[in-house]
Amino acid sequence: MSSGDSCLLLGATGVGKTLLLKRLQKFSLNNSDELEAPPSTLPTVGTNLTDLTLKKKKVTVRELGGCMGPIWPSYFKDCSSVIFLVDSANIAQISSSCIQLLSVLSAEPLRHASVLIIFNKRDMPCIMSSTEIKSLFRMDDIIASATQPITILEVSARSGDGLGEVMSWLESAVVK
Repeated sequence: MSSGDSCLLLGATGVGKTLLLKRLQKFSLNNSDELEAPPSTLPTVGTNLTDLTLKKKKVTVRELGGCMGPIWPSYFKDCSSVIFLVDSANIAQISSSCIQLLSVLSAEPLRHASVLIIFNKRDMPCIMSSTEIKSLFRMDDIIASATQPITILEVSARSGDGLGEVMSWLESAVVK
């Protein structure tokens, strides 16, 4: 795999990046929607590299811990796609996630990267509606001003809802 086929998984601490990655790995191995109970996870300090098996090739997803936000840009150079995860149940974290997203989208090395924004934890009882969260993020303005193609999905890494759509996005973004 060339270095240009790398995918970064970014987002604030506690948004569910590690769980999403473990779920996607199981999903890619089983190629099935049937998932067992969610595995336990710990916050990532540093990076996790995970290979996912897509239909036509393998892709390596590099998860960067939320606490590593200040050094995320050092990983942008060889990146062809970005998955940015947002905890849609954590209202207090929305503004900082939005700022992080804007800094990722404005980074020169990611000017042409495919971007997937995932609103995670859609299974939680106290989530904002899709309209509310997109309004708080000003998603229409972000999409209008971004140089990258942006896709938005609502997912629950815990329940597995939406994993098929994430895998389909990876297929289209990485396998060109």
